[in-house]
Amino acid sequence: MNAPDRYERFVVPEGVKKVSYERDTKIINAASFTVEREDHTIGNILRMQLHRDPDVFFAGYKLPHPLQYKIIVRIHTTSQSSPMQAYNQAINDLDKELDHLKNAFEVELARFPGGSTGY
Repeated sequence: MNAPDRYERFVVPEGVKKVSYERDTKIINAASFTVEREDHTIGNILRMQLHRDPDVFFAGYKLPHPLQYKIIVRIHTTSQSSPMQAYNQAINDLDKELDHLKNAFEVELARFPGGSTGY
């Protein structure tokens, strides 16, 4: 089969950055972020979090090819912000939100007898 090994979908090769930034030369306050070894799961929640920011005009992502394990996130912001600020804020907000979700799940799981030991 021509598909790469499964582990290649998750392990970032040595010398390759997890996230790279490229400013758009034609549109002010627009940039693209290439996130290595990620797919629709991260792309969609990151896009939705960026849409919550009032300073973001546009946020979208794409997978260039099914056998290339990376996403390209495109962000266009107002003059009050920058794509880098919007990206960092979205990542920080998602980190807090997912941490809260994990803690709430663990609290509910602990309420049931044998909750943390199995099903």
